[in-house]
Amino acid sequence: MTNEAATADEAVTADEVSVVFTPSGRQGAVGRGTTILDAARELGVDLDTVCGGRGICGRCQIVPEVGEFAKHGITSGTDSISEPGPSETTEYRGRRPLGSERHRLGCHATICGDLVVDVPAESQVHRQVVRKRLEVDAIEVDPVTRLYFTTVVAQELDTPRSELDLLRDALRDEWELDELSASLSVVKQIQAVLTKNREITVAVRDGNEIVAAWSGFHDTIFGIAVDIGSTTIAGHLLDLSTGEALATNGLMNPQIKFGEDLMSRVSYVMMNPGGEVELTTTMHEALNDLVGNLIEEANQHPKFEEHRSSENQDSSKFGIGREDVLEIVLVGNPIMHHLLLGLDAVPLGGAPFALATDKAVETPAADLGIECRDTTRVYVLPCIAGHVGADTAGAILSERPDQSDDYQLLVDVGTNAEIVLGNREHLLAASSPTGPAFEGAQISSGQRATVGAIERVRIDPETLEPRFRVIGAEAWSDEPAFAEQTKKITITGICGSGIIEVVAEMMLTGIISADGVIDGELAARTHRIVANDRTFSYLLHEGEPNILVEQNDIRAIQLAKAALYAGIKLLMEHRGITHVDQIRLAGAFGSHIEPKYAVALGLVPDCDIEKVSAAGNAAGTGAVIALLSAKARRTIEELIPTITKIETATEAAFQQHFVEAMAIPHAVAEYPHLNAVMALPERRFANAGAAGDNGSGRRRRRRPAQTTPTDDTESGESNV
Repeated sequence: MTNEAATADEAVTADEVSVVFTPSGRQGAVGRGTTILDAARELGVDLDTVCGGRGICGRCQIVPEVGEFAKHGITSGTDSISEPGPSETTEYRGRRPLGSERHRLGCHATICGDLVVDVPAESQVHRQVVRKRLEVDAIEVDPVTRLYFTTVVAQELDTPRSELDLLRDALRDEWELDELSASLSVVKQIQAVLTKNREITVAVRDGNEIVAAWSGFHDTIFGIAVDIGSTTIAGHLLDLSTGEALATNGLMNPQIKFGEDLMSRVSYVMMNPGGEVELTTTMHEALNDLVGNLIEEANQHPKFEEHRSSENQDSSKFGIGREDVLEIVLVGNPIMHHLLLGLDAVPLGGAPFALATDKAVETPAADLGIECRDTTRVYVLPCIAGHVGADTAGAILSERPDQSDDYQLLVDVGTNAEIVLGNREHLLAASSPTGPAFEGAQISSGQRATVGAIERVRIDPETLEPRFRVIGAEAWSDEPAFAEQTKKITITGICGSGIIEVVAEMMLTGIISADGVIDGELAARTHRIVANDRTFSYLLHEGEPNILVEQNDIRAIQLAKAALYAGIKLLMEHRGITHVDQIRLAGAFGSHIEPKYAVALGLVPDCDIEKVSAAGNAAGTGAVIALLSAKARRTIEELIPTITKIETATEAAFQQHFVEAMAIPHAVAEYPHLNAVMALPERRFANAGAAGDNGSGRRRRRRPAQTTPTDDTESGESNV
């Protein structure tokens, strides 16, 4: 045995043995006969338990290793650990089954000699849980609320004490929890439990407040993470003890009836006295419904079905009720944030776009109309600026650009695009008013992404014939299987990703010029170019109904994408960079854009196409991370105040960037990375006064003379 096998402060004595825990590498000397769980506690090893060593929960499972470990200077043999007793074999009663014949219970197995012990990931308190369904690699499970099982001594007549104090003593002695508070409703629960049973499980929040109590052993509590978007509300229900996702559900934001976009909802509040109460109440009702939907879906999860089908189980004990949900985390943009919390959202409708609060908010669920326990808490992530909200904070928590050496651009594309740019040195954030065009609004044949919507488009450069895919079918429109797959589907319109692709393809094939004008002369080549009063349209789908891309549709997309690009360019200028290393497109819409088309349209700057990717619902993923990790909450609360906020509405350079970005993909920017994956046509401008045109149709290098964009959409001419 070497000195490395002993602690730094003391040598191993005759009554002590050396123990090494992997993968943490923690090691030290412990008394012979010590349980592995006690040794883990003594050495600060991450070994989970809820039952406190009674063999009930089965969470402290370990795997003893056998062999010579020169690195640690010890030999770990089969006689270094006690033989399994009935509690680990025939009489095992743990809720979590033993992983294999080699797995042992840390609370029952004792150390008899020098030993190397492996702690599997599922037995670690702060374990990494893979969440592919939630589009994040791993989440460290470290919830704010934890469960503790203990036995409370019986009352004595000669030394009477309150049940709450006796419980506090037990939790302090067994779990080292001190100074615990409890609300009146929880005290009632504790009294009711201890009157019948001295064994009790409690949920403790933040290590200082008892928020729930159950008779006997209880090992499941649940939490819900919700992303409140202006169009949809999406939620996930998770087991707080394991990090397992049990349900995912969503619904349309009912506030849509008060206005499609955020500013129209603010206008509704301004023009209708009491309208803010109506909007807030509507949101609360929707959230409460979503919680119910998630619980209903979770109760169909296989883990509960297994219990229900077991003849040896009381099926009434299993499943999830509203009282089992103890934590809720919410994210949303600033206007959704304010309307949700009953704060005045009107100041966000105009300069200086002042937030009521930019700090994280904690409040009882009942205050937001959510029916759960009265001790269930709602945590709302902090906002960043007047138009950069808690949803962006969630996206940052999910993507962590602050940990990147490269310059990362994070864009949540929606009716109001949120932009974050930077690396580990510094982050900047801004928003751009893109409007609802990307979601199908303001587009003649536009619609939301539902079955029957065109979502992918390709146009043949020679014939100008289109082919497309619709939601609900896998085949492309020029494939034999398409007719069969769409037999019961009506092709009704074109959704956001389809709009992006069709406009980009129209640019690539020369149907539109760089300044976005549909070339009417092409009508001589194809029936797809259709005269429409003094402008032209492109016939994407012939049928009932016909689906056309009109000149006004092109203009709406130009205005939206120019606003986004201009916001990005402002952040790049403030950071002093001319290119970005990585682009992540977040949000439901951003996740469905094919990266090269996002660049080809000019939504984002040129970048290595392999470094342009979808981030999924990064805001929702960030909410899940905050639900499962107390450390993550502290991290985002500390990070947000360090972010530099750029207000695009007050930046003089925004207008110039906007004008240049109206061109497709851009009036003057170079695209070497995009050119490497697709052949860009020479930039051709339909109007002699258009940005980037010298009157001969060739691109010019100087900046455009105009400082404000004008748009004659009726004539199809643009003074961009």
